[in-house]
Amino acid sequence: MVGIRQFNEDQTLDLAMDLFWRQGFGATSMPQLAEATGVLRGSLYNAYGDKQALFLEVFARYQVRFLAAARQALDAPRLDRALKAFFAYTIDSMTQGSPPRGCLTTKTAIDEAANSEPIRLALRGLLDGLEALLIERFSTAEAQQRLSLEPMAAARLVVTQTRGIVVIERLYQDPQRLQDIADSLVDVLCVR
Repeated sequence: MVGIRQFNEDQTLDLAMDLFWRQGFGATSMPQLAEATGVLRGSLYNAYGDKQALFLEVFARYQVRFLAAARQALDAPRLDRALKAFFAYTIDSMTQGSPPRGCLTTKTAIDEAANSEPIRLALRGLLDGLEALLIERFSTAEAQQRLSLEPMAAARLVVTQTRGIVVIERLYQDPQRLQDIADSLVDVLCVR
């Protein structure tokens, strides 16, 4: 039937997300997406238009999930515990798989084939959303008593540090090293 998708869209987007996450945007082709999802290439084109449009659908889904998990981790009552929970979540996420899958956002940001304005806007949207969550958490009365920086500066430092941890993960593939880096940042931020 025209206009009705003949496949499970949730499953298809999750399978496409997994492939983009493992291989990166540029290294993933529509035939590979069709094979990974079990959906005919023509059906993918009809449903999403092209690879970039499919990626943007996938990334929007990833963003919602990532920010919801980040918010949950940051809900811990003490600032240091909230940050440790947040970093534990991000480190666990990027070190899953064999080889580890890394970070979908950072992997896409450094992919020359993903250098279009719509993709950059989507990536910035996730980072801006994370920054907003951190500013909100850092603006609580409890955080203000313990935080060594102003909320915006602290939030931008944490967002930037998460991108750096991704690079270190790629080079060392040592989750304990990543946790040690994150713990050091928490110690620097929570001095009061």
